[in-house]
Amino acid sequence: MTIAAAALPNFTRHPWFSAVFVFCGIIVLASVVHYILFRVLKKREQERSGLRTGWGINRFLSHPARAIFFLTCGTIALPLIPDIPEHLYAIIRQGLVMAIVVSLGWFAIGCVYVVQEYMLRKYDLKVENNIRARRVHTQFQLFRRILISFIVVITIGALLWTFNDPRIWHYGSGLLASAGIASLILATAAKSTASNFLAGLQIAFTEPIRIDDVVVIQGEWGRVEEINSAYVVVRIWDLRRLIVPLSFFIENSFQNWTRQAADILGTSFLYVDYTVPVEDLRQQLRRICESSPLWDGKVCGLQVTNLSERTMELRCLMSSRNSSENFDLRCLVREQMIDYIRQNYPNAFPTTRFAATSEIAVSTQGSQPETFLSSGRN
Repeated sequence: MTIAAAALPNFTRHPWFSAVFVFCGIIVLASVVHYILFRVLKKREQERSGLRTGWGINRFLSHPARAIFFLTCGTIALPLIPDIPEHLYAIIRQGLVMAIVVSLGWFAIGCVYVVQEYMLRKYDLKVENNIRARRVHTQFQLFRRILISFIVVITIGALLWTFNDPRIWHYGSGLLASAGIASLILATAAKSTASNFLAGLQIAFTEPIRIDDVVVIQGEWGRVEEINSAYVVVRIWDLRRLIVPLSFFIENSFQNWTRQAADILGTSFLYVDYTVPVEDLRQQLRRICESSPLWDGKVCGLQVTNLSERTMELRCLMSSRNSSENFDLRCLVREQMIDYIRQNYPNAFPTTRFAATSEIAVSTQGSQPETFLSSGRN
């Protein structure tokens, strides 16, 4: 042992080397434990959930857990480092403790996301009847933001608590009191922000809109893509995004096509001549709907809804499982009905009729009276 110890370099017998060696060993051990732990958790969650993405444990908790492991190792190894001045030791230890508190808050926020992933995996927005899924997704989004805000406040309070100094607590109490007064002043000055916050709570409980709802706002058709604490993002059919304040949905009227169910009725209007046989067109509409997978098999009818001096208005009424399929079905019916009329009743399209009577002809410098009928397509 003496010979072996003598053979070691001088720096290996230095106290700093022992401290660095222990520190590196703890970091390596923490890394190995972290890797094995999250590798096992990722495999288990994929096996239980049956999904490739799992519950999001590895995605949301891996990085904060690694930070907690490393910072804890640093805190454990810090006393092993010799010859550190007292004031420097206190500063480093305080910084490590504060970093651990922040990492714990980060980990808690990740846990909120994991709980959301676990709860929402039972409610798929892509199913046929997804009203309950849209309700749960909407409520979880709003509650998640409230919980994260609460965790941030608790983390800030814990950071103040790490300072073991009554003066810090005194300053913190004054800061909180000042923040309360400032919040009242800001709430009075920024009424729109306060109204949007309260509107968000109302939307969470009364549910005038939900995630993936089909809405029509100011003539724009789209789906509710995201509900934030201040505004709602509506994805328009042409991939534009309409940003609407939360208070708009409480204070104004709008159309919600999926409030109770996703199925919907749609219409296609035809304007034809009086000579067209309505019953034949009605049977043709039935054949078109029955041959299309866009029709849900519930409503299919054709009626004369209006008459004018020139045309007859026919309304084709069809039902579908959702608004997107109904729009495609309406276009399909419109195209195939026009094609059917063109092939079978080419003279049944709207025509313009006009005639010159004998009284008008007599007034034209003694020209021979004549009566004629002219017709042509619009």
